[in-house]
Amino acid sequence: MSISREELRMRSYLQLVATGPELSKSLDIDQAEDALSLILEEKVDQIQSAILLIALRMKRETDDENLGALNALKKGLRTATTQSDEVLAITDPFNGYLRGLPVTAFLPAVLASCGVPTYTHGVHSVGPKYGVTSHMVLELLGKRVNLSVAEAVKRLDEKNLGWAYLDQKEIAPGLHGLVRLRDAMVKRTCLSTLEVVLKPISGALRSHLMTGFVHKAYPPVYHQLAKHAGYDSGMIIRGVEGGCIPSLSQVSRYFGYHNEGDLALYKLSPQELGIEQKLRMVPVAEDILPAMEKTSWLNTEVLKPVVERVAAEGLSALNNVRGPAMDSLIYGSSIVLSHLGICRDIKDGADLVRAKIASGEAMAVFNAG
Repeated sequence: MSISREELRMRSYLQLVATGPELSKSLDIDQAEDALSLILEEKVDQIQSAILLIALRMKRETDDENLGALNALKKGLRTATTQSDEVLAITDPFNGYLRGLPVTAFLPAVLASCGVPTYTHGVHSVGPKYGVTSHMVLELLGKRVNLSVAEAVKRLDEKNLGWAYLDQKEIAPGLHGLVRLRDAMVKRTCLSTLEVVLKPISGALRSHLMTGFVHKAYPPVYHQLAKHAGYDSGMIIRGVEGGCIPSLSQVSRYFGYHNEGDLALYKLSPQELGIEQKLRMVPVAEDILPAMEKTSWLNTEVLKPVVERVAAEGLSALNNVRGPAMDSLIYGSSIVLSHLGICRDIKDGADLVRAKIASGEAMAVFNAG
């Protein structure tokens, strides 16, 4: 049986990166792009694909390897541009939340009510956590989670709407096709880092990114990748479970950049915004905790009571019911409004968000979607 040219190339890449902690070598940008392209196009055996991704993670991906892999993902990305001058992309961890109830699904509508066309993109579920995702919450509430890029752009440009959700299945089918393989590999790979910086929708003039991190090594990585993806500015937030919303009970920080500027550190304090919480985020009640412990590949249906609780919390927040859910929306939105220069600082941003929620505008925008 003959070996294809594609398989021979993959063998050569494996011989470089999968030879142990001392002898492994790194791929250059072109090699990394080719390697991931072979995986996305299913031109090599899945065992080899898994070995390459794990080997890269074990030796730690270089900047060139990340950039090359991002190039491969960009080739298969479905894209479009809005008529709106500026657009914000929000990307939470694609594998979801298991230690608290996330209300990020409601953040785009709140920001849209403040004049910022905003979309988020993700998946229904992916490993290694298989936690609660925005897809699950929005789907439960009857929102469209299968929009094409063109449909999402139309919504972003629509007056009195201005927000949308995009699923990876629609914007990057090749990447989404690796969900099963990612489950088999158990641990996260570079794909978890790269998927959050993809830019399916661009603003007519400027595009902005809001994402989160946990480990301190990641902000400069995301900074480089976000610029390479084409984002004119970015907010990389030290958020709960690696998400976009900081802890409601502790001081935190985020890293931001504008255009070709350097990454700058910004300190955050919830108390400065009038947020007085002892909880980091919306807590998981005792009655739904068992569901969080049972979720797994092809078994995320057990999360239904959790998703229902997230939906209820988010709607209550939009109905101006005070609590950690409302505080989360205020906190996350105020960072964006300050970063984009819509408000003078995050305090003014928090005031604007509170006003939009109290007036019912934020809820009206959410319902319009």
